[in-house]
Amino acid sequence: MGPIEWLRHRDAGLAVVRRAARTAVVMPVVFGVAEGAVGDPVLATYAAFGSFALLLFADFTGSMADRVRAQLGLGVAGALSIALGTLVSPVTWLATLATAVVAFAVLFAGVVSSVLAGAATALLLPFILSSSLTGPPAAIGVRLAGWGLATAVSVVAIAVLWPAPTPEPLRGRVIEACQALADRLRAEVAATLDLPGGEPAEVAAAAERAGIVVAGLQRDFYGAPYRPTGLGTGARALVRLVDELTFLVSIMDPDSARDRPPDSAGDRQPGSARDGQPGSETAERFGSEAGETLESEKSGAGAPDFSDISRFIAPSWPVEACRVRFAASAVLRRGAELLESHDGDASRLHESLEDLRKAARAVGDGPLADATALDPNFRAQEIGFAVGAIAANIELTAAADRRTLPQRLLGWQPSGIGSPFASARERAAAHLEPHSVWLHNSIRAAAGLAAAVLVARLTGVQHSFWVVLGAFAVLRSNALNTGQTALRALLGTFAGIVVGGVVVSVIGDSRTLSWALLPLAILLAGLAPAVVSFAAGQAAFTIVLFVLFNLLEPTGWRTGIVRFEDVAIGCAVSLAVGLLFWPRGAGRALNIALAEAYAGSAAYLRAAVSYGVIRCAVGAPAGLAPPSAASQRAAAAARRLDDAFRTYLGERGAKPVPLTDVTRLVTGVAGLRLAADAVLDLWSTDAAATADTGDRTAARDRLEAAGAAVADWYTDLAAALTGDGAVPDPLPPVPGTSGLLRDAVERDLTDPSGAPTPTAARMVWTGGHLDAARRLQRALLTPARDLAAA
Repeated sequence: MGPIEWLRHRDAGLAVVRRAARTAVVMPVVFGVAEGAVGDPVLATYAAFGSFALLLFADFTGSMADRVRAQLGLGVAGALSIALGTLVSPVTWLATLATAVVAFAVLFAGVVSSVLAGAATALLLPFILSSSLTGPPAAIGVRLAGWGLATAVSVVAIAVLWPAPTPEPLRGRVIEACQALADRLRAEVAATLDLPGGEPAEVAAAAERAGIVVAGLQRDFYGAPYRPTGLGTGARALVRLVDELTFLVSIMDPDSARDRPPDSAGDRQPGSARDGQPGSETAERFGSEAGETLESEKSGAGAPDFSDISRFIAPSWPVEACRVRFAASAVLRRGAELLESHDGDASRLHESLEDLRKAARAVGDGPLADATALDPNFRAQEIGFAVGAIAANIELTAAADRRTLPQRLLGWQPSGIGSPFASARERAAAHLEPHSVWLHNSIRAAAGLAAAVLVARLTGVQHSFWVVLGAFAVLRSNALNTGQTALRALLGTFAGIVVGGVVVSVIGDSRTLSWALLPLAILLAGLAPAVVSFAAGQAAFTIVLFVLFNLLEPTGWRTGIVRFEDVAIGCAVSLAVGLLFWPRGAGRALNIALAEAYAGSAAYLRAAVSYGVIRCAVGAPAGLAPPSAASQRAAAAARRLDDAFRTYLGERGAKPVPLTDVTRLVTGVAGLRLAADAVLDLWSTDAAATADTGDRTAARDRLEAAGAAVADWYTDLAAALTGDGAVPDPLPPVPGTSGLLRDAVERDLTDPSGAPTPTAARMVWTGGHLDAARRLQRALLTPARDLAAA
């Protein structure tokens, strides 16, 4: 493997190489101008560290205009930090207090936007530098001049020096997932109707590709250290699609195979699917296989092997269910096209979405179904709901992309999405809660930085900035990781002292050699942390400091000794803070976050079912408001879980439970919330519910009891995750949610011709969504018990 291949393996897309190379070019230039042409060491120091902050510690994405605006915004914020830091620097207690407040504000603000979270180090660096280096208010001008020089050159550099492409990895993954799922739906319909593209191998390949693509979307989404979205309108709409696409896959796979009756390979009956009436022989085989599947589920033996997909391709889906799936595939394809075009016309998506709605209504108006996993009509209704939600968020994203510049500047928002300020307030409020991992990390880091400032002032070290930066560099989410990182920082710094000392001794007072080595040292300092290790990065940064100070004021080995002492003090401070503030990190917090998320989602599901039960009562108020408060609480708990999970993933050390099991529990929350969304969607759009006649008491009682049973199970699961009781056994498959509800509805809610009323259909569909939430329980059982016992 050559050096380029090795770099690409360690740095996909060469993003780190780009930042490091750009900094290696820019920093010597601005440092040379400030130190050589102007001759002011303070100006040179701020220009040099400003270049590090603006080019190495920050990397904005989006269009070039967006990146330039973000870079300028970072420059302005840094200037304000320098002014504030300089003003508080002469008074120890004031500098300590201000550091705590500013650090907490900057770090906690990252919860509302991954842009702010990713730029946290760059935002804090100018304040740390200014508050650590004591100076009078008169020093603000020269410090701002150095920072301003770095800002101006950095704006030019990001546009001219190896400009990055316009990466939107989340959008690209969403587009790919929509296309893959559309292909799978189309292949399944083609197989059922004996159309081209429906051969068993083609169906299997489409299903496999869809699974791989959506798994990649989840991996990229959860693998990022921060939730990959900003406050931009389009970004906020786009990120909702991750849960919705995952939910769609959970509907289709693995249980989607049960929608297709078993049949011998190649033995298909072309005519029966087209009239919606499967042959009796096929139905008999389907019933036999379905019974085996349910018995396997009851016994806990797991689902049967569906690897031979040809056994399940038979024309038993009602034609209405096929129409829903086909229309859903068209919606997903049109949605992918609209996302890819950024500002394209949404009319084709609207047309496909209207076809989907018509097909879904036809399913709902058909004969009452059992509303179980074995009913293709209900599964089609689930798919229609999920794809409709996906299309709605794609439309919001496209509407945000189509906004003109004046509309963007005036803050105009597409209908259906709130303002950035309201979104930021909602996200921040969700984490102002005692168990929030983000809140814990923000408080811990703020306390660590403030303590480092205080210790540096009280000990009178020569470069207090290095103490504070050393503390910030090694502080992690738990005490063990902090201690391990501190050790690596000291080892790396010591290695850098040895190498840097040898380099300074060899080059002596030669400024020419020092200037020649500076870009190379900066390049290594930028690359080493990402492509080699944290310790290598500390070593490379120490070498940079040797070369810089050799240019400003040659001190030989003294620079390295002072830095080692200061970094050691900073590491000790971070270790002490890590031991005092939530030393166990995200491990315990993840259990609590999961418990709160399941409890909140269960309460939301209960509220959604209760809303439906009230809506289907004779004489129910027409203007009844949906349970938005329960939905918001569930969403807030899900955000806290998202951040706890990301922190847990980032922590070193052995995991007591396999990550695949933890991920299953995390995604299970999204599945439960979307089941509640589906129930709410059924009744929120039902204008005719109160027009039906008939005694609904038995059906309503049955539905409310089923909703309470499912919600209670998830509430008990939440309690068990925090050690309060055991994880309950899954609820039994059929009673209470399907057959008995259907019987009650057919007895009490039919029109004069004997056909079910619209309210009856919605009640049965609600029971189906509850049954889907019940079926989710078995998949969560083993991971939940393992996590509760860990």
